[in-house]
Amino acid sequence: MSEYDRPDPRPRELYPVTLTVNGALHTLQLESTVSLLDLLRERLQLTGTKKGCDHGQCGACTVLVDGRRINSCLTLAVMQDGAEVQTIEGFAEGDVLHPLQAAFVACDALQCGYCTPGQICSAQGLVNEGKACSRDQVRELMSGNICRCGAYPQITDAVMSVLDGDDEGARPTPKDWVPGTVPA
Repeated sequence: MSEYDRPDPRPRELYPVTLTVNGALHTLQLESTVSLLDLLRERLQLTGTKKGCDHGQCGACTVLVDGRRINSCLTLAVMQDGAEVQTIEGFAEGDVLHPLQAAFVACDALQCGYCTPGQICSAQGLVNEGKACSRDQVRELMSGNICRCGAYPQITDAVMSVLDGDDEGARPTPKDWVPGTVPA
């Protein structure tokens, strides 16, 4: 038996974490090293959020935390104690698709679909931020989400169709947007 095969003799310290995920309250005991992504996928079985690069470079793991988009692979679950998390599983209401999901289907904004959950969560975060009012701004603000199939024009079309359908007139003016300021 090598040193790598032996179990770790140190007991793992657990921390209480309470999260509301897609409207359901979860009270958990977690190691401090568990990422939000691993919590969602491995412990809560919410596998719609994808593990792509695991380094925050692809956006496949994007979820909404308190309405803001984040890369779930880059945050520890214990850091989000008390937060409200929305994954792709929390978008549709029964068989009724969320407007962004419907727009992605209508605009053919997916091919393999691997990046789609992160793209939709990022798009919703972009809508929540209220900073995008043009195609260029959508492309810039969604640049942290990679699509290996190259469906970027259709993804932009889908996001713009939702933004253009916004009845509240809350779309920002171009002066509210600063190039190169993609939120982390």
